[in-house]
Amino acid sequence: MRRAPRIARLVVAFAALAALILLGRQAGRYVLGFAAWVQGLGAWGPVVFIAGYVLATVAFVPGVVLTLAAGVIFGLVRGVVYVFVAATLGASAAFLVGRYLARAAVERRIAANPRFAAIDRAVGAEGWKIVFLLRLSPVFPFNLLNYALGLTRVRFADFFLASVGMLPGTVLYVYSGKLIGDVTELAGGVPVAKGPGYYAIVVLGLAATVAVTTVVTRTARRALREATGA
Repeated sequence: MRRAPRIARLVVAFAALAALILLGRQAGRYVLGFAAWVQGLGAWGPVVFIAGYVLATVAFVPGVVLTLAAGVIFGLVRGVVYVFVAATLGASAAFLVGRYLARAAVERRIAANPRFAAIDRAVGAEGWKIVFLLRLSPVFPFNLLNYALGLTRVRFADFFLASVGMLPGTVLYVYSGKLIGDVTELAGGVPVAKGPGYYAIVVLGLAATVAVTTVVTRTARRALREATGA
């Protein structure tokens, strides 16, 4: 008889996670519209953008498009700040959901992945260092990784602090979004007070960012492989 409530909780947790995944896939098509709407909100734009990004992260909506959109809407510096804050909050929310509310459902989703077992062992031994390396070079998709790490022995404080590892990727995608926005304005005939020198610097800066991110990612991947044996 005692098993019935437990089974019921497992069913509810699994259904909730499945609903979040389904919602995320369906909502992906509205991301660009959301970005355009945010751009017209003025001072409230950053607040709404961060809130929407957090919800998207929990709902398994890929954050790449929103991160690119941040570069278009807010520019490089503000875009990086807003995305980093939003991604950290969203990842933390998903981590807590995975640890306390949907543990069984997440376990089923990653049970067949031997790489996660190796990561789990490494996290138990190294803690935040492994999470930091995962952020630099994720071996899991970002959204799933947030939930999966909730099942490990890593402390929430360590998970939260290791979010700084998301910065290289964040800078790369926001930078790309800024360049996309500038080129789109130029191609659309929008009057801009930016000469060829500006675009040359932007392109060279993007190339340098890609190069640095690639080196960091490869280094992190190698260190992660050595730590996990996977």
